[in-house]
Amino acid sequence: MVTDELLYRSGQERKMSAVDFLAKEKIWFDKPRYDEAERRFYEHMNGSPQPTKDAGANTILQDIARARENIQKSLAGSTGSSISSSSADHGELVSRIKSLELENQSLHKVVENLRAALSKLECRVAVLEKSPAAVSPASAPPVPYTNGTAVQQKTSTPAKEEEEEDDDDDIDLFGSDEDEEADKLKEQRLKEYAEKKAKKPAIIAKSSILLDVKPWDDETDMAKLEECVRSVQADGLLWGTSKLVPVGYGIKKLQIACVVEDDKVGTDMLEEEITKFEDYVQSVDVAAFNKI
Repeated sequence: MVTDELLYRSGQERKMSAVDFLAKEKIWFDKPRYDEAERRFYEHMNGSPQPTKDAGANTILQDIARARENIQKSLAGSTGSSISSSSADHGELVSRIKSLELENQSLHKVVENLRAALSKLECRVAVLEKSPAAVSPASAPPVPYTNGTAVQQKTSTPAKEEEEEDDDDDIDLFGSDEDEEADKLKEQRLKEYAEKKAKKPAIIAKSSILLDVKPWDDETDMAKLEECVRSVQADGLLWGTSKLVPVGYGIKKLQIACVVEDDKVGTDMLEEEITKFEDYVQSVDVAAFNKI
């Protein structure tokens, strides 16, 4: 441990002596002065200061050469950038031209479709304008009445068309036979239609009615009550099934069904006829009414 400490101290002393020596040594700091003195000595020995001028000229030439190189490099870089920029502009123009061509083609297609649609509309309008002139009053179908006969439907025409028809009648000298034949044909068709209508059976409207017939008390003879109800007869009346339904306190009501023709028999008539049996019937109610 002692030897190590001694070695460390000797090393520190050596470092301090070297630093002090360098601090006192100033020759390295005055080197430019010594170089200048050496140059002057050699110039004086040679007898002419021409080399200094040549050295200055050489340095100027070197600077000029370097400047030229820099200018050439900058020009080369600018030309390259201009070429790249021009190529980029050319590519952009080409792409824009292509997009414009595509848009032009799509617009051409739209214009063609519009032209086709307009031509179709013009054709339809022309057909619609011609169609009213082709329809004549004679082509109207006969309209049947409720009594079975049929009458030709009249079509209203303007005053101008009537005047034109009158003028045509005055001018047409050879169309009388054709008019008579057309009238005969119309009459024949009307007769045939009336005969067919008369042969068809008329649809009779019918209804199904369910009646609730209530007795006076629990001692009423329900069999006799049903017999009285079924004794009511009329044209268009048909009695159906029946059953006894308990009401309460031992009293039962008669529930009976019937089918009636609406034009001949009504519910009011049935109630009036059934309530005439006052000894057995207290009241009559309509439990259900359905069209057949």
